[in-house]
Amino acid sequence: MPIHRTPLPGIIARFFLLASLTQVAFALTNAQAETQALVAPGAAYSTPAHQEIPRKLLWGDTHVHTRLSQDAYSFGVTLDSEDAYRFAKGETIEATHGQRARLDRPLDFLVIADHANGLGSMDALVDGHERLLKDERLVEWRRLLKEVGGAKAGLQISEEGRMLGWPDALNDPEIVGSAWKEVVLAAEQHNDPGNFTAFIGYEWTSWPGGNNLHRVVIYRDGADKLKGIVPFSSFMSSDPEDLWSSLGRYEETTGGRVLAIPHNGNLSNGLMFRTARFDGSELDPEYAEKRARWEPLVEVTQIKGDGEAHPFLSPDDEFANYESWDIGNFAGVPKTNEMLQFEYARSALKLGLSLYSELGVNPFRFGMIGSTDSHTALATADESNFFGKHSAGMEPSGTRTIRPVGQAGEYTIMGWQQAASGYAAVWAKENTREAIFDAMERKEVYATTGPRMVLRFFGGWGFLEADAHAADPARVGYQKGIPMGSDLPSRPSDEAPSFLIAALRDPIGANLDRIQIIKGWLDSEGTTQERIYDVAWSNSDPDERNPRRIQKNGQLESVGTTVNHEAAKYTNEIGAAELKTVWHDPDFDPTQAAFYYVRVLEIPTPRWTDYDAAAFGIEVPEAVRGAVNQERAYSSPIWYTPAS
Repeated sequence: MPIHRTPLPGIIARFFLLASLTQVAFALTNAQAETQALVAPGAAYSTPAHQEIPRKLLWGDTHVHTRLSQDAYSFGVTLDSEDAYRFAKGETIEATHGQRARLDRPLDFLVIADHANGLGSMDALVDGHERLLKDERLVEWRRLLKEVGGAKAGLQISEEGRMLGWPDALNDPEIVGSAWKEVVLAAEQHNDPGNFTAFIGYEWTSWPGGNNLHRVVIYRDGADKLKGIVPFSSFMSSDPEDLWSSLGRYEETTGGRVLAIPHNGNLSNGLMFRTARFDGSELDPEYAEKRARWEPLVEVTQIKGDGEAHPFLSPDDEFANYESWDIGNFAGVPKTNEMLQFEYARSALKLGLSLYSELGVNPFRFGMIGSTDSHTALATADESNFFGKHSAGMEPSGTRTIRPVGQAGEYTIMGWQQAASGYAAVWAKENTREAIFDAMERKEVYATTGPRMVLRFFGGWGFLEADAHAADPARVGYQKGIPMGSDLPSRPSDEAPSFLIAALRDPIGANLDRIQIIKGWLDSEGTTQERIYDVAWSNSDPDERNPRRIQKNGQLESVGTTVNHEAAKYTNEIGAAELKTVWHDPDFDPTQAAFYYVRVLEIPTPRWTDYDAAAFGIEVPEAVRGAVNQERAYSSPIWYTPAS
């Protein structure tokens, strides 16, 4: 470690030098005795050997589909679980349409979440499974798949399934059971504790009336507990409470552990976070406890849109309108403004505060992650390496931006509307199923829209400004406070809560623009409120000659941009590689329940549509021409509850 010296006058310097040399000689000749004298029995010198705090930042995707999913297969994907795992581990894969694909950095974990509905059934249908061919609709679907294929077949089959329901024959126990064994076996073969985690999971796909209520189910366990079960599908029930009951039966029967992750509330037309049960009856504490127990996380960003916030709900948030999908549900039933508050994570967190005041339990006490929902078997979330939602013309090409990616009633979803998002970041003690699952349960996780930026977020009652400049902010954070996903401890004095935040840019990505804290609270009238605080930001040039300031409208001056849309390039001449701060809530009221979470914004970078245009020499669709794209991270919240 460097020693900072102050020059001394000659004779004094020589005296100290002589004394130092004498001390060194003494230490060398008495090393063994000195060591025995200084180290007390049981004392700890190697700090890492005695630390139990989560030190590993692990990156993964909890939501990837392969050819075993009936919709992915219908859209033509040819890749299976083996391909998905190899790709996630960093190997080069040949995508469905022949392009070579590889991640610039491997992932640390993966959940292949093929749909429980009709798991493996489309493969069996095309192969001519006799029980499936007894259904006239499936006979026609087989013809479409074999003779038409591609987007046309996929869109028609998906639309029929949504509008008319999926034929019951697709839930044949023999077919689903055989496919599930394949899922379990592939995960066991690729799970490599300490190096790569392959979780066993599936997607429960409920969409009553086209309203999305989908959940990804993830198990902590291996084949010894899972080989005998059958995934719970919406063929069995479309009610989330029945899904939770099935998860409870699994844990009681096997002693295992499992959780569920909702996604795409933006396509639920007000159902995902509504304050009523599936059947419309009132919520009660039992419901709230079950939901909080089984759904500790929400997938807040993915290909089908970002679900953190909406500009109608947060008109003062200049960054709320990011990759929004807000037209309607899967069936094309139009969206109304009244539905929005029950669809977005920030609003749900606020609703949770209200429900806690009524029920004594918060059903929406969740952490936040991102994942892709890729139906290509390729977990790609980078703007410059985006392989699209599905394989029917949505993999990289000169036309995918102007082709339909899906149909929702009368609405056509175009390729350019896809979002290249997102990934799940987990703070764990090691790369194993158990450690990652435990981190998910305690919500020590965060979402990003793709970049692998590092984020630490701690809350407490005694953080000091100097703590932000500690050599190891995480150690200070755990010593003096609690991490993201936790509840603030009881208030020890009249102080306001303080928060330690540290963010580091993706090492091969863009610089950071700012750190924001989003606060939601329940005011004295019982009404939920929110406010966005800019708490740390970069200057507008690398020499810091142009400081940015909060303007009269309360917003921070823009960081600017270096994006060349035509060339799909940017530079890191603006922004900061690292931002960190300690922030004290200036508006804290100890009588009001609140939550706090962090949003980190990068400087502007090209969108995936810019990269497509540059690669294939095409025009960017008018709707996204010159779009300002600021990738971001969302931490899990920290909650404050007043003393009763």
